[in-house]
Amino acid sequence: MKVAGVNEMRAMDQSAVKEFGIADLLLMENAGTACAFVLHNEVGIRDKHFVVVCGVGNNGGDGFVIARKILSYGGRVEVFVLGDLDNFKGSAKTNLEILKRLPIDIRSVGSIKALREGISRSAAVVDAIFGTGLAREVGGRHREVIELINGCAKPVLSVDIPSGVNGDTGLVMGVAVKADYTVTFGLPKYGNLLYPGYDLGGKLFVSHISFPPALYDNDSLQVEISGPPVLPRRERDGHKGSFGNALFIAGSANYLGAPYFAALSFLKSGGGYSRLAAPRSITPFIASKGSEIVFIPQPETSSGAIAYASLQPLIALSEKMDIVVVGPGISLEQETQRLTRELARRINKPLLIDGDGITAICGDLSVLENRKAPTVLTPHLGEMSRLTNRGVPELEKTKIEALQNTASKTRSIIVLKGAHSLIGEPEGRISINLSGNAGMATAGSGDVLTGSIAAMFGLGLSIEEAVRAGVFVHGFSGDLAAQKLGEDGISAQDILDHLPLATKMLRENYQQVARQRYRGAYLI
Repeated sequence: MKVAGVNEMRAMDQSAVKEFGIADLLLMENAGTACAFVLHNEVGIRDKHFVVVCGVGNNGGDGFVIARKILSYGGRVEVFVLGDLDNFKGSAKTNLEILKRLPIDIRSVGSIKALREGISRSAAVVDAIFGTGLAREVGGRHREVIELINGCAKPVLSVDIPSGVNGDTGLVMGVAVKADYTVTFGLPKYGNLLYPGYDLGGKLFVSHISFPPALYDNDSLQVEISGPPVLPRRERDGHKGSFGNALFIAGSANYLGAPYFAALSFLKSGGGYSRLAAPRSITPFIASKGSEIVFIPQPETSSGAIAYASLQPLIALSEKMDIVVVGPGISLEQETQRLTRELARRINKPLLIDGDGITAICGDLSVLENRKAPTVLTPHLGEMSRLTNRGVPELEKTKIEALQNTASKTRSIIVLKGAHSLIGEPEGRISINLSGNAGMATAGSGDVLTGSIAAMFGLGLSIEEAVRAGVFVHGFSGDLAAQKLGEDGISAQDILDHLPLATKMLRENYQQVARQRYRGAYLI
């Protein structure tokens, strides 16, 4: 499913009205009907009491339709308006005038006490205060009302997005409603799927509100939800070379776990032949734990990092590989950082750069701009900050745009790791991954990710598909580990150990995984 930014959604609304003649009043009616439908299915309406809290914009107009529908379903409803009733315009005003003719109590919020009393006798609360275009911090009476809603211990349905959540960033603008259900219109907005907005929205529903597919499935919409991958068939007569040859250039005296997790996760995800080029002195220690890996000990610096003398042998070896991974635990040693940049410049195979490797290429991004073979980068937000020369607070507000620009500039596929990792491609496409959990924020987790991506490429997916699949499988494995162990205390080893089960479940129960676990938004 596609995902839209706030401005893209406004353009879709305008096109629906101007190009297709779908009146704004009809769009509002469809939006309110969809919300009432969810209330009916999830809470039940007949003979129950509801409170609808409305702002003075079109979101409030949607709330008026919902109130009318609640009455029609056999429920009782009170409407509280945060603002002057005379300030409504257009379709929202029309729906307010209809509401005034019905046996529904409508009042401005002059007193929190009256609203508190209304909520106390309600079965659920409808939040129709702000829409997706909120651009200022929430304060004053609006803040009081949102805090009251959050403390009411009643089911809450938010209209389009929880009030207080920014529609483009998912960030909280001072305070935001914590909803049990959210019904969004046309398409999910970025803020519905990015954290913390996603976590505040509860169960997410989407209604196309009668938009034709030409609007909501348009190629100009470059952001989408990344669903579970369909894995290539594993040939019965295949051998280890049939499922990918990967070279991992990783590790240093201080980082023995990173190369182990990266190289072994390739095998655990279904890859065939995993070679690890690590400093000579640490190879025996890694081998004692990951004996399935093929080791290629490397000359090292005095501090125990891979020496620059490894350059030519590694380039020669890379020519025999399907994919090369550089960077996990490779260290910030100056000589090794220079080696990493030169490897990135001269390796002519698909190249995945992670961890300390990203730090190395941040000093000279031209090594990526001039590469002929595909490049994949897997930065966390701090590393993305160094790639873009933007501070982390700024990046949190501009993730989508920054990812698109950086992927284009570096001609790389970039996985911006985090809750709901984002995958950016050079042509502008962004995929939002829904698998994974907070327990995966642990040392070594990113190294497991690199091996998972490489394995998906080894299985026969295109590099773009392999990145999306690897990110999903990695998160799915972490979710299986959390399901068994709980999120607290999950280690990279736990994620690694669940990779075979994750791939098995994808092959055998694809529809169950896709529909029950990672649907993203329920279409109504």
